[in-house]
Amino acid sequence: MTRQQMAYLACTAVVVASGVGAALPSDHPSVHLVRQGESIQKAVDSARAGDTVVIAPGTYRESVTITARDVTLRGAGAKSTVIVPNTAATDACAKAGNGICVTGTDSKRVRGVTVASLTVRGFAKQGLWATGTDGLTVRRVTAEKNGQWGIAEERSVRTRFVRNIAKDNGDAGLFVSNTVTTEEGARDTLGTVIAHNMMSGNRIGITVRRVRNLTVARNEATGNCTAVFVVGDENKPRVGNLSVRGNYIHANNKSCPKTPRLPALQGSGIVLTGAEDTRVTHNRVEDNVGTSPLSGGIVLFKSFVGALSERNEVRDNVLLRNGPSDLANRDTAGKGNTFRGNTCKVSEPAGMC
Repeated sequence: MTRQQMAYLACTAVVVASGVGAALPSDHPSVHLVRQGESIQKAVDSARAGDTVVIAPGTYRESVTITARDVTLRGAGAKSTVIVPNTAATDACAKAGNGICVTGTDSKRVRGVTVASLTVRGFAKQGLWATGTDGLTVRRVTAEKNGQWGIAEERSVRTRFVRNIAKDNGDAGLFVSNTVTTEEGARDTLGTVIAHNMMSGNRIGITVRRVRNLTVARNEATGNCTAVFVVGDENKPRVGNLSVRGNYIHANNKSCPKTPRLPALQGSGIVLTGAEDTRVTHNRVEDNVGTSPLSGGIVLFKSFVGALSERNEVRDNVLLRNGPSDLANRDTAGKGNTFRGNTCKVSEPAGMC
């Protein structure tokens, strides 16, 4: 154990060895320490609002469900605290194929939960899955080699996904959606932020699907089939009022086969389909090359159900060595889309650089 980890655990000296901590007065938050071989879920179940569950270095074979508000689940660092599947587990989160589940509903949201400083690896579906949350923070979490999404949420507001690593997941590294079970219009996230994350080796680095009022800023994506994918459809309200800014998108040239919903993907930097009123600004997009209909640096494309991209603003981006084009408007029926101040060489149609 490093000195840093020892110091980190020393600050939890108020915790007893049982793993669930000594009870402090009811108006004071408690810290619950979980050591390798003990149950994270048991500590979470005993936590009250304001409490922190600290997971010591080690590998933990279980899934964890959080349903209480204002609980923090924190490891000793993503390299030190690792959560992997337990094939014998029978809880709902594990049976769904997920590692960590933060679970609320539209009528009763789970508020103020934080998950930090750990790794979720090798789950059949999601490394971390959240639904019905308000003010969820996920930071310094590594989600790797999960079957579908690394870190994902639906039906949630005011989320912060910051300084996470999502790599080698089957679909999106980070995924934010209105809902994955029903057809409905875009939901207002009330200012969800996806910032300072690193995505590599996924099918899609970041997917933003049918939501509004969200920021994707200062992330890095490389080695994915597509880096950032904003997805809309014919439902109303439409996906939009988004900001995609200051991201470093480079060499997303992994090749992924087509699916029932999408064509084969390769060499796509930032793609907008069926989006409106979205600002794509001050990104650096380079060396994304492929032969997919969605290939190129920054691409506007009508959605695959025919919804148009309208009133989007693409400006002040640097686009280099993307192919077949640095900048592509392949949704020429869409109205009000503007392209200005971009540094690039090749565009579709010509003349936008």
